[in-house]
Order: sequence, then structure tokens, then C-alpha cells
Amino acid sequence: MTTTRIYLMRHGQTLFNKLHKIQGASDSPLTAKGIRQAEIAGDHFKKEEINFDVAYSSTSERASDTLEIVYGQDKDYERLKGLKEWDFGSFEAESEHLNPPLPYGDFFAGYDGEREADVRGRISQAVKEIADKHPDQTVLIVGHGATIAQFFKNIVNYEGSIAKDLGFTNCSALIFDYKDGDFEYKSILNHDYSELPD
Repeated sequence: MTTTRIYLMRHGQTLFNKLHKIQGASDSPLTAKGIRQAEIAGDHFKKEEINFDVAYSSTSERASDTLEIVYGQDKDYERLKGLKEWDFGSFEAESEHLNPPLPYGDFFAGYDGEREADVRGRISQAVKEIADKHPDQTVLIVGHGATIAQFFKNIVNYEGSIAKDLGFTNCSALIFDYKDGDFEYKSILNHDYSELPD
């Protein structure tokens, strides 16, 4: 019986994160703080001697830039559209205060965005396909807050806010084991960014 260890990491802070704008399928660059967050996460993996056999990122630049800082710019990795952030339609780049309360359900589909069930299915399929390709390996996947939350909710049947309840912030990683076709949530890896300037 083989076990694949998955580190599902959120990208570093971006300009839209800093400005409290809805980001979704649109993109914005990492801030200086976001770059430093990724460096801290990468240093943690080196210190703890956590070595990744393969790495994947969303096709969004904020995710691939984070991965290259954490994993190494000289290493090959794959970018997958299935790992992209939730498409929030016409709410993209608008203020975060316009977000409806959780769960979002079909709300954004009414504004040319994605349904929650479709996002959950997309991210779950993408992560499972990655896990199936890499038995008994350690895998780094860099993606996005809302899609990673949907994957987590799918696995553990959870409907709260992982940002508030687990402290899932930029460059945090959810750790899963995958064996016999099933995922098991193990823990969350958070870092202390309190000393970093905004």
C-alpha cells in the first residue's frame, strides 16, 4: 500500500489581497510581503528536510511565482488550469465587502462566474489526478484560497471558514495523505508573518 503526501499551499500575498479586492480568475502580482512569505515557507521546508518529488501550480502567475520561490526556480514543475481560483465573474477586482456570506453556492454563477459545486468538482478532480500519478511521493501544489477551501470541504465535509477557523492564510499549506483512492486530512502548516511589514 502506497501513500502520497500532498502539501496544498496558498500563494503569497498579492496586490489585490493587500487592497482587499476579489481576485478569482483575474491575477495580480505578489507584493514584497508575498515574496517574503514564500521565502519563509521555502526555508521551513529546507530546515525540516521536507523534499518534494514533484510540484504543480495553478496557471495564475501569483501561484507559479510562489511555487518557484518555495520549490526553486531551476526545477521543473507543471501548471494546471484545474487548479485555478474560483471565477467570480463580474465581481472580479471589486471590493471584498461585496462578497456574500458563506457558503457562496450558485451566487457567482448569476454574474458570469462559477457555481460552487463546479469549483469543488474541478479542484477535487485535479488534485486526485495529480495524486494518482505520483504514488508514494511527496507533492507540492500551489493554488488559491477559495479552491483549496472547496477541496478541504469536500474531503472533510466541512462548511465553516478555514481562513478564520484554521488560520489558513497566504503561504499556509493543508497536508493530506492519499492512499487507496482516498484523501485523509492530516494537519495545517502555518507560519508566523507578524514581523513582516505590510
